Amino acid sequence: MKVTSSDIVISAVKPEQYPNTPIPEFALAGRSNVGKSSFINKMINRKNLARTSSKPGKTQTLNFYIINEALHFVDVPGYGYAKVSKTERDAWGR
Repeated sequence: MKVTSSDIVISAVKPEQYPNTPIPEFALAGRSNVGKSSFINKMINRKNLARTSSKPGKTQTLNFYIINEALHFVDVPGYGYAKVSKTERDAWGR
């Protein structure tokens, strides 16, 4: 698939904020600091659409990116190394 357009839709913190569209969503989940955001940038051939950091746990929201007006990549918070409270980490799990 050739990516001709890509943009962030929303950084959501609760289900009411998730895009209500019929297009497919591909969630990228994994441990903190493994390159999920970098992978998104590489797939869409852009350097800084998905924010990256050398510190684990920087992604703390569900970040929805629309690709070619046809699908969403969803960057989810990592797990394992993030330096956040247990309460916050538990909320991510839900």
